[in-house]
Amino acid sequence: MTTNTRTVHAACESWLRTCERNGLERSTMKAYRSHARIHIEPKIGDLLVTELTRADVRDFMDGLLDDGISRALVKKIMVSLRAVLADAVEREWINHNVGAEVKVKRSNGRDRKRIVIPTKDEIRTIITKAPESHRTMFTLAIFSGMRISELRGLAWTAVDLDRKLIKVTQRADEYGELGAPKSRAGEREIPMAPIVFEALTAWKALGYSSAEELVFPNSVGKIQNYSNIYNRVFKPMLVANGIVDEDGDAKFGIHALRHAAASLFIEQGWNPKKIQTLLGHASINMTMDVYGHLFESPDEDAAMFEKLENDLLVA
Repeated sequence: MTTNTRTVHAACESWLRTCERNGLERSTMKAYRSHARIHIEPKIGDLLVTELTRADVRDFMDGLLDDGISRALVKKIMVSLRAVLADAVEREWINHNVGAEVKVKRSNGRDRKRIVIPTKDEIRTIITKAPESHRTMFTLAIFSGMRISELRGLAWTAVDLDRKLIKVTQRADEYGELGAPKSRAGEREIPMAPIVFEALTAWKALGYSSAEELVFPNSVGKIQNYSNIYNRVFKPMLVANGIVDEDGDAKFGIHALRHAAASLFIEQGWNPKKIQTLLGHASINMTMDVYGHLFESPDEDAAMFEKLENDLLVA
């Protein structure tokens, strides 16, 4: 194949092979293949990479948005397309990445999906009403902010009961395989609240065995399946205790426990940087984008401006 006949489709396939060569997680590869084969290749796959223009990339992005694809997913697809073109640049198929400057603009906020944060009553209900099999897991999620993938992959070797610390060093993906956290920032230490220390101490005494020393193994000592936790335990628990939406369905998913933790951290007045570290966010921008509105306090703002006025005008 000569340089001037290589298509975007060929560039996508080359990039995917590079990703496989680099040993990316199966879940990551699944997402990348979806971006390439469901979205990129059907729309612009036949275009020659040497003839692809910034206008083509912009039209492609706008077309995704016009098709009703969420802004969040379009951002991820565009990241993949830029990576495809970057790979083509490295192979000298093209001289310039025309997708580098085409970005999804920030939403005006009107179509942003509001995160659902459990109320304190709902948090207390989850802690007291959760089945014994998962009460410690859910309690740890609420008081640590750990992701469910990190809880599913948590090993006793990462639980220091003497120092009352949890070290997040791995996570379980959707296929039940252990791997590194989502980012470098995902590797962190989280202090135990007293309720977490007591719950983990009692849980360890039960002696559930696992070849990988998992804290929360399934009945045969393997990594728990996320779908089973949600559909067989978490969702029925919410419905049974009236934590439902207007249609009678479970009001939120397991990830809401992480939101609950963040809201409790913020309520305690902890600074954003500490909260970023505890949650394992890669940047403070991510923390503020998701939880920035929880830091707002109209009463404190009014008092702050009153003090500003007094300090300036009162002799």
